[in-house]
Amino acid sequence: MNTQQEIDYNRIAKVIRYINANFRQQPSLEELAEQVHLSPYHFQRLFKQWAGTSPKKFLQYISLNHAKNLLKDRQATLFDTSYDTGLSGTARLHDLFVNIEGMTPAEFKNGGVNLQIMYNFHSSPFGNLLVASTSKGICHMAFYTDQDKEFSALVNKFPKAIYYRKTDNHQQNALRVFNHDLSDIEDIKLHLKATNFQLKVWEALLKIPFGELSTYGKLAKQIGNPKASRAVGTAIGSNCVAVLIPCHRVIQSTGAIGGYKWETPRKSAIIGWEQAQLNLEAEANP
Repeated sequence: MNTQQEIDYNRIAKVIRYINANFRQQPSLEELAEQVHLSPYHFQRLFKQWAGTSPKKFLQYISLNHAKNLLKDRQATLFDTSYDTGLSGTARLHDLFVNIEGMTPAEFKNGGVNLQIMYNFHSSPFGNLLVASTSKGICHMAFYTDQDKEFSALVNKFPKAIYYRKTDNHQQNALRVFNHDLSDIEDIKLHLKATNFQLKVWEALLKIPFGELSTYGKLAKQIGNPKASRAVGTAIGSNCVAVLIPCHRVIQSTGAIGGYKWETPRKSAIIGWEQAQLNLEAEANP
């Protein structure tokens, strides 16, 4: 049976699909509420509770125009100067807490022999998550609709590991990425099975600040291989840690949102949610 949080997310995802297809018409509150068979009042309240902002502002955040403006107006130097701005709160700079450690060649090769993996199923504002961790950090964090299927995908990555269904500190820290206050969060560690190129791309993703966007081409240049846009896209698609490694912040050079491993409406939702958090932070710190 679906949880209320999952039902609410599915409602919001349906609305976002509608917005993505009809943003040029700037649909009204009544039109959006009609998509999920709620009164405008109840829809607005649910949406604001979920996203922290009104449907109207959220529509602006995820529109194609907004994406283009982000790419045009926000240059790479913003990451370096954001520390000194009035909006450089912990919520937007949570990526600074994330460190990546690649698995050793032996761990990579032997399918996780003697590797102990803690895992559990969690809820989030964007749907259900399977989060798994080793003693060194998070090794898997993925949205799912089929619990058994997602767990099987995890086991296929590390077929010889030992699995325990348990929530540990690494998982608890990772899930706090969805909280508004990260001021006392411990370092989030990632323990990943990847090639050197994939790790290089994922580290570049971590340099995209909270609420900002980049493109495949920009990332390719950032890692010193400007002709590797397609390979960068493949590496991004191989990311197994949702949200913490923010592959949702990469869009097409045209400004279109593009695809996402865990469904495009969810990508739009996370982009819009991050923008909403920045807006709330700006209002709180004028």
